[in-house]
Amino acid sequence: MDIQAAVVETAGGAFRIETLRIDPPGGDQLLVRIVACGVCHTDMVMRDGAAPVPFPAVFGHEGAGVVESVGPGVIGLAPGDHVLISFDSCGMCPACHDHEPGYCPEFVPRNFLGTLAPDQGGLWRGAHRVGSNIFGQSAFATRALAHQRNVQKVDPDLPLHLLAPLGCGIQTGAGTVLATLKVRPGQSIAILGAGAVGLAAVMAAKISGANRIALLDRHTHRLDLGRELGATETATSLDMLAGPFDYIIDTTGVPALLGPAVGLLAGRGTLALAGVYPPDPKVPVDASAMMSMGRRIIGVVEGGIDPQRFIPELIDHYRAGRLPMEKLVRTYPFTEIEQAVLDSETGAVIKPVLLMEQSA
Repeated sequence: MDIQAAVVETAGGAFRIETLRIDPPGGDQLLVRIVACGVCHTDMVMRDGAAPVPFPAVFGHEGAGVVESVGPGVIGLAPGDHVLISFDSCGMCPACHDHEPGYCPEFVPRNFLGTLAPDQGGLWRGAHRVGSNIFGQSAFATRALAHQRNVQKVDPDLPLHLLAPLGCGIQTGAGTVLATLKVRPGQSIAILGAGAVGLAAVMAAKISGANRIALLDRHTHRLDLGRELGATETATSLDMLAGPFDYIIDTTGVPALLGPAVGLLAGRGTLALAGVYPPDPKVPVDASAMMSMGRRIIGVVEGGIDPQRFIPELIDHYRAGRLPMEKLVRTYPFTEIEQAVLDSETGAVIKPVLLMEQSA
């Protein structure tokens, strides 16, 4: 069928909505009518060619919608089901078996390269393929093909436009705190960056019972929101933060912050790298101080969680009022995707979410 999709023609290009043709779902795929899709910083990284994506391409990896049809290999999902879509993984490697699919060795081909199996459908412009299957979905479109492993069924009473960001940004911040670091009551944490990932980490730190939650950002309106969500102190520069902290999470992707951040760690403290970093960054670290104090630096992808297990936990927190997503989200018509991306890049909006329905 024909769909409307936001295509980026070449690296650094604009998001242009045009008519493409989408295949029926094959293999383990589902055809999902996209109701809403969050705009994530990684979408801009891919747009700019800083990740190995196949141009021209359709991005968008925080999709939410309603299943329209399923491929022959799909079990347990049916037309009419409301779903959230997250990243894709193989389901068979040690990382997937350990419920940490973000570290799947097939993460790059399945989520950035848009690799499709012979029995899987994709997107077409006339007789030519358009890069799709990005993060197993390419959800900047009125319909998308997802996979059984990266789809989570949700109750139909839930607001899809608010919960769409659970598929990436929110699960990354919250998962880093709750699943990877396992922050305990009474511990301290500093979060660098007050975007969607950082503010999700703030909410999760409050859920965990941390007694000191510091938040760093350049934008004072984001810091104000951070305090509302649970931050106990805020700062606009790293030298304003007084250590030690049991945990520090970097969501900024700015390598220059990492060396000084290590110096703010307590003994046996952990610095979690949850940002998107430039190629080959050089980070000076005092190895002796790391060794003698038992400090650690760890990388975190997608919060280190299994979406099919963790998204239901996040929904429980949302229902209980502990994860007020509505304070982060601003919605935009799909036709205003360029404005939504600009507002995200400038920091004017925490989490833009595109609404597709009027374009369907």
